[in-house]
Amino acid sequence: MIMSGYSNSFFHKPQSHHLASRHVAVIGAGAAGLVAARELRREGHKVIVFERGDQLGGTWVYNPNVESDPIGVHPNRTLVHSSMYESLRTNLPREAMGFRDYPFVAKKGDEERDPRRFPVHREVLMYLKDFAGEFGISEIVRLETEVVLVDAAAGGKWKVKSRSKGGGDVEDEIYDAVVVCSGHHTEPRLPQIQGINTWKGKQIHSHNYRTPAPFQNQIKGVHEDGSLVFRDGSFVVADIILYCTGYKYHFPFLKTNDIVTVDDNCVGPLYKHIFPPALAPSLSFVGLPWMIAPFPMFEFQSKWIAGILSNRIALPSQEEMMEDVKAFHSSLETLGIRKHYTHNVFGYKFGYDEWLAAQCGCPGFEEWRKQMYIAALENLPKQPETYRDELEDHHLVLQAHQDFTNYTVNGVGVVDK
Repeated sequence: MIMSGYSNSFFHKPQSHHLASRHVAVIGAGAAGLVAARELRREGHKVIVFERGDQLGGTWVYNPNVESDPIGVHPNRTLVHSSMYESLRTNLPREAMGFRDYPFVAKKGDEERDPRRFPVHREVLMYLKDFAGEFGISEIVRLETEVVLVDAAAGGKWKVKSRSKGGGDVEDEIYDAVVVCSGHHTEPRLPQIQGINTWKGKQIHSHNYRTPAPFQNQIKGVHEDGSLVFRDGSFVVADIILYCTGYKYHFPFLKTNDIVTVDDNCVGPLYKHIFPPALAPSLSFVGLPWMIAPFPMFEFQSKWIAGILSNRIALPSQEEMMEDVKAFHSSLETLGIRKHYTHNVFGYKFGYDEWLAAQCGCPGFEEWRKQMYIAALENLPKQPETYRDELEDHHLVLQAHQDFTNYTVNGVGVVDK
């Protein structure tokens, strides 16, 4: 997989200009938006976070409701942001998931919390709410406020139009910079299947899956109109197609005169999956890469963005960034990697994170976190039903908690004794 561009290229240069404090709009109050806001404020910026939902947490907010269109293509369908299903547990252990200086530890003595290492989704949501409360982020989040337009304004600034729930008046504001943290697990991505428009069975995208109850007692027999034919000539008879085909990157609010586009699920051009060279550093994205340890990566990306906006860290020139983008895409093509896998960084995820950490001048991934991540993913296909409760990595857990005792937040330890 691609390793070039994440070890040595364009190592960060100290910025000689005076430090700046900017007015920054963060779009989305999920994990990416919350840590982006924290890092931006730490760097001295003034921040407002826009969240269209009624609570922070993004995709970790479970909603039992589903959209009116089960495959999620009708433009006027009722929208549901989260794709969370009711019984979901994390596929990574909590120690590997948390932000570096705010470990995701079990809350002892609280019956509402899930102390397991692979907890249910509600535990992650509560962790994010704890994080937002600890760092004063909750107070700068505008809930039930949808961003309807982000457009260039004079002087390299951005016009942000937002609307509160209920279709109220649209509010216009000007920001020095915009950080897009709106996630990419909401807009269903569907395959092109010949004849699907005339197929008479039911179709549903996994975005609208919540519980197995609606699917029980559905495959009743052989029906002529329900035949599904596969490429190898085999066929099955089905009443329902459940698409587990992923999601689209979707930024309907963002207007850049086609400087930033989404082509076959590739957002670009982007330098290191974050900055469009022609609009850097005033526009950036957090959380586009996938097949990663998400929360720590969000943190590294956010630290880099915050430092660049304050002039503490310098970006390469626009020309240098574009050359790097071209070289990256050329290497993907050489390896035969299709465009819609552009943001899949699985093959070099630790190299990417380490590169970001180096730019920020901060410690990178702990070795135990890397090994814990790898162990969990290796055990998943071997023991898909039991790997969460049978992971034998106790030595790594011990190392993690030894590190946690050294991590503090505002001088106060965050690990339960």
